[in-house]
Amino acid sequence: MKSKGNTNSNYDYNLKYLLFISMISALGGLLFGYDWVVIGGAKPFYERFFEISYLPSLQGWAMSSALIGCIAGAIVAGKITEHFGRKKPLALAAFLFIISALGTGLVNNFNLFIVFRIIGGVGIGLASTISPMYIAEVSPSGYRGRLVSLNQLAIVIGILAAQIVNYLIADVVDENATDQIILNSWNGQIGWRWMFWAELVPATAFFVLIFKIPESPRWLSKKGKKILSTKILSSIGGVNYAERIQDEINKTINTTNTKIGFSELLKGKNKRFISLGIVLAFLQQWCGINVVFNYAEEVFTGAGYGVSDSLFNIILTGVVNLVFTLVAIKVIDNWGRKRLWLIGSVGLGVLYILIGLFYYFEMKGIILVLLVVVAIAIYALTLAPVFWVLASEVFPNKIRGSVMSITTTALWVACFLLTYTFPIINKTMGTHGTFWLYCFVCFLCFLFVKYKIPETKNKSLEEIEDLF
Repeated sequence: MKSKGNTNSNYDYNLKYLLFISMISALGGLLFGYDWVVIGGAKPFYERFFEISYLPSLQGWAMSSALIGCIAGAIVAGKITEHFGRKKPLALAAFLFIISALGTGLVNNFNLFIVFRIIGGVGIGLASTISPMYIAEVSPSGYRGRLVSLNQLAIVIGILAAQIVNYLIADVVDENATDQIILNSWNGQIGWRWMFWAELVPATAFFVLIFKIPESPRWLSKKGKKILSTKILSSIGGVNYAERIQDEINKTINTTNTKIGFSELLKGKNKRFISLGIVLAFLQQWCGINVVFNYAEEVFTGAGYGVSDSLFNIILTGVVNLVFTLVAIKVIDNWGRKRLWLIGSVGLGVLYILIGLFYYFEMKGIILVLLVVVAIAIYALTLAPVFWVLASEVFPNKIRGSVMSITTTALWVACFLLTYTFPIINKTMGTHGTFWLYCFVCFLCFLFVKYKIPETKNKSLEEIEDLF
């Protein structure tokens, strides 16, 4: 009889199979990252093509319209994952990415451009909710942190891929070129379209490969398909593993009442889990890392780098993001989720104090650049992967799809509010005050996780459910 605290060596895990199905699911994260960032490289060209270069409201609408789709996709993700499982909605997300990439590059009308950006946003909302949840539900406890972190790694790779594709596709533009010259150039007519069309390659691969993975055994058990669930678990860890995990799943799921209405989610312990997810989402976004990314180009310019080097410098931040995400995958199951979150909160808070001081005393240069790069590294190592791991594993089997949907929706709402309020806060408090405000949020991050979140490493999803 094996104890609940089983180590990885106690079962005959098929790690190649686990990695295969996790990487396919994580392609949703890659497309999330690519679709989210590619528009930045295309921005100087499609703005001139659609004649919105001097219309700030339409410029902002073009950049943020995908967020509307993100929120919508995250909202519906819970409903469709509970009804259709995890696999079919992932296929839907892949299909939406294909439609968005193709359409965004084809259109000559700005309103249609926005429509296809929103469609891509729905794909992001679905993928950002379902991909980490699916990986968590098929992963053994000792590997779950690393495997779910593959989703964050895929997001980072997608971001870096978009940065590199934009860099490679765009022809060099003379800094003194007029709007008309840029509009009539290859970039202004065709180049920006290929930046979006390049997404068709991973999107099509995702759509084809998604049919190679099994359905989530947790969802199958909720629907009373325990024989099929056990068969999939056997493929992952052998017969003994399948029997133990299936037994734990059976104890946490009442298959005679699997439908949970919205009113039920707001009662008792369910309400606690919703609050937990929403707070984690807001804290992770309001730790201010998007401000760091927003200021990266300005910091590099202030340090003496020319404008022509900005794309390369942005790629540098993407490489740092990638390297430290790889480090996170290596350590997250050993160090634990809680410890990494606490380290990240403290580390970012200290860096924000220092960055705020640099801005307060109007000091720029290579040291400020290093502080920004280190902040990106800390975020990639800690809060970025840990959020997705925690969000995918702390909610009970019975309501995981619904609460994960609410949590991801909260994440995108928090992202929108952060983006919207940043200019206002920056103007009111100054750049130094803005960073110090986000330092305070990092302090709240530390306290909330320290006192409200138990360590979840090396525990099955059912054991984690027992902790609450």
